[in-house]
Amino acid sequence: MTWARQIHLKSPDDLQVMREAGRINASVLTKVKELLQPGVSTADLNAAAEDVLKKHGCISPFKGYGHPPFPASITVSINQELVHGIPSSKRKLKSGDIVSIDCGTVFDGFVGDSAFTAGVGEISAEAQTLLNVTEGALTAAIEKMRHGNRTGDVSAAIQKYVEDRGYFVTREYTGHGVGRQMHEGPQVPNYGRAGTGMPLKAGMTIAIEPMVLSGTAETKVLPDKWTVVSVDGSLTAHFEHTIAVTEGEPLLLTVL
Repeated sequence: MTWARQIHLKSPDDLQVMREAGRINASVLTKVKELLQPGVSTADLNAAAEDVLKKHGCISPFKGYGHPPFPASITVSINQELVHGIPSSKRKLKSGDIVSIDCGTVFDGFVGDSAFTAGVGEISAEAQTLLNVTEGALTAAIEKMRHGNRTGDVSAAIQKYVEDRGYFVTREYTGHGVGRQMHEGPQVPNYGRAGTGMPLKAGMTIAIEPMVLSGTAETKVLPDKWTVVSVDGSLTAHFEHTIAVTEGEPLLLTVL
């Protein structure tokens, strides 16, 4: 993937624009979540997302990204698929599935990036616990997104929350800075050691995204060169918000 490694501190005006990008992104995800029903195709979910983006005059930075170019505006990853699932008219949701939706929105030159995992119909207790743990890890990480802390504090919070509950964090995929580009510095892994890493400063904007696996930390990429799955076929989940570091409380940018 293409990364802009530099860290760009955002001005208050920049953060206002990123907050609007985040609101729009949240509205896309809200619409898609409403459609998670048995029989709906993953291409239908992508079409609904693109309708909301178009209504706001926005595009997704996902579409056309990478090599080979990603063909859709959202990623839709089901059950053992951790991230980067490609929407398809042939792939239909089934009751009991858990589905991870990741979306980005470009608004006035800035990117909002967030994700969630949710169930289709009634899901197993095992699946619901995995969702709860992954979302809880995101909450724990956000609490560490404070001026004066370090990226390792955020990473360690995710790892501890997940592993204390018997689950696994990915080692290959990370959170990342976000701003005028979808991937900026710093990288924020889902594992690490508190007190290490890049110092967090007011104006930094980072997409924090716990990616959690129920059976193993090991993953592989399918032949489509995008979809990442657990090697043992176990369930996975993914939650993400874009957060701004301020002089005070962390600022969630990707909420309504």
